[in-house]
Amino acid sequence: MNEKSAPDETPDGRYIIVRGRLWRKSNPNLPEDERQRLVNELMAARRAVKEAAGDEERLQAARRKVDDAKIALGERGPVWWTDGAPDFNRHLLKNSPYAEER
Repeated sequence: MNEKSAPDETPDGRYIIVRGRLWRKSNPNLPEDERQRLVNELMAARRAVKEAAGDEERLQAARRKVDDAKIALGERGPVWWTDGAPDFNRHLLKNSPYAEER
């Protein structure tokens, strides 16, 4: 049986690390029911992207829904933390302050 392990994350819990790149995690302060609703919307939007292949108008609409869900989850858009720390979403780990912590 091939089990996937959880990705590494930064010590402050703001990012997961995937193939040397930082990806912002969802806002941990979201109520569980709201988080689940948004995850469901995100998964539906991702399916819509796949189903829209060849139809540019549907594809762009589906991609907007993916972006809207990711913003609502806190994975894109304004950061969810309040200490004024900069956002390193999508940065290479080696080019971030987190590289010193590894």
